[in-house]
Amino acid sequence: MRAASAILLSFILLIGLAVGSSALPTAVLSIDTPKGHADFKVEIAGDQASQEKGLMFRKKMAADAGMLFDFHQTVMTSFWMKNTILPLDIIFIRSDGTISSIAANAVPFSEASIPSSEPIRAVLEINAGRAKALGFEPGDQVHAAIFHNAR
Repeated sequence: MRAASAILLSFILLIGLAVGSSALPTAVLSIDTPKGHADFKVEIAGDQASQEKGLMFRKKMAADAGMLFDFHQTVMTSFWMKNTILPLDIIFIRSDGTISSIAANAVPFSEASIPSSEPIRAVLEINAGRAKALGFEPGDQVHAAIFHNAR
C-alpha cells in the first residue's frame, strides 16, 4: 500500500513539474507614444514551438498582457490567426525597437497571411483595439530587454 501511494505521489509530482515547465518566460515591456507610455506584461515566445502555438486557443487575455515573438535576428515574417480565438493587434517591431507597422484587429480563425512590411526583429500581439486606444503608431519606441533598452 505504501509503495503504491509513493508511486502515485511521484507520478502526480512529475505531472505537476511537466505542466509548470511549459509556461513561457515573461517580461514587462513599455511603448512610448506621444500620449505617454504603456506597459505590458508579455510572455516571450523565443523558440519555434512557442512561436508556432502563439496565442492559439486562448479565450481571454488581460488588457495589459500580450505575447512577444523574439526571432533573435532580423527576418521577414508573416502571421495568421488560425485557431486563434481572440481578435488581436499584431505589432511588427524593428531590431532598434521601433514599431514598423501595425496590423489592427486581426480576425479570429483567419488563415489570411499578415506579413511584415520590412525585415523585423520581433512581433507583439495584444488585444484588438488596444494599439489604437493607446495611440501606437509606426516609429514609436518599444522598450524591452531584447532591444537592449529595457527600463
